[in-house]
Amino acid sequence: MHDLVQEYYGKQLTRTEDLRTSACCDASAIPEWLKLLLSNIHEEVLVRYYGCGLVCPAELKGARILDLGCGTGRDVYALSQLVGPEGEVVGVDMTDEQLAIAKQYQPYHAEQFGFDNVRFIKGYIEKLAELDLALGSFDVIVSNCVINLSPDKSAVMQGIYDLLKPGGEFYFSDVYSDRRVPDVVKFDPVLYGECLGGALYWKDFERLAHQTGFADPRLVEDRPLDITDTALLPRIGNIQFFSATYRLFKLDQLETACEDYGQAVIYKGTIANHPNHFMLDKHHFIETGKVYPVCGNTWKMLSDTRFAAHFEFIGDFSRHYGIFEGCGTALPFETATEAGATPCC
Repeated sequence: MHDLVQEYYGKQLTRTEDLRTSACCDASAIPEWLKLLLSNIHEEVLVRYYGCGLVCPAELKGARILDLGCGTGRDVYALSQLVGPEGEVVGVDMTDEQLAIAKQYQPYHAEQFGFDNVRFIKGYIEKLAELDLALGSFDVIVSNCVINLSPDKSAVMQGIYDLLKPGGEFYFSDVYSDRRVPDVVKFDPVLYGECLGGALYWKDFERLAHQTGFADPRLVEDRPLDITDTALLPRIGNIQFFSATYRLFKLDQLETACEDYGQAVIYKGTIANHPNHFMLDKHHFIETGKVYPVCGNTWKMLSDTRFAAHFEFIGDFSRHYGIFEGCGTALPFETATEAGATPCC
């Protein structure tokens, strides 16, 4: 599979427009503050971008970040501006052609930003332990439509967990399916290269996250995927695919369900570019100054991470009230019908 991916992304694809599905296209609404960052990045880097979402979580100043499958470095150079000269962004990729472009424009971006805080490493994301990266040394790890391309997702997840600091975060976009992908799809060269063949069934992803040590995966955003090449549709059948962004925190004592301890938080509105609210995930839109009830896991994701200084915390873990209301177990993604439906009051 490595050879297939290197051939597809190194030689067959030359521009974003060469993609045959929307799986590896960024259809999210880009906020104005992020558009400014992208406008500072060289055009050649941007046109060779094949990601499926935005991987720029909040509160990154001074952070050390690892970008898995960095390609030509679009996200590396965006994150570089957010961490600033006190931070560092490391990009890992296995494709020579992609890395050549990323490195070629490193002096350009250093001059553009006024500092050089990035480096690029050739390597396989299943073999992070073989790279010169210290265990427990990254505040945040990101990846953008890459893990689905890996033939050993368990090794990738374990490597990520080992490289994160306690309280660190894996924030990433990828492609998922509503059922397990059959071999006829899994081993189709085009479907694999287009990020569909290697897509994980969403529940298997949750199981893998739990096994690795990420007890409570949080869905940030998602969208159903369109198969824009009609010649590919018969090969896929009734499988539904989704692009989704998750965040996983490396925190001890997280529970596998949302448990209610009568706790609440108040957001101070002090995170850069987020003065009016903070969105932890799809179900936690926390308005500034408002007392916001949370489960025990959400409490820890805010109190035991880089976000702690931006919140006030009410309560403790001394009394348990059962499962937190609204903690569900059904398919978490919106289908195409739901996405276009009028919301009820």
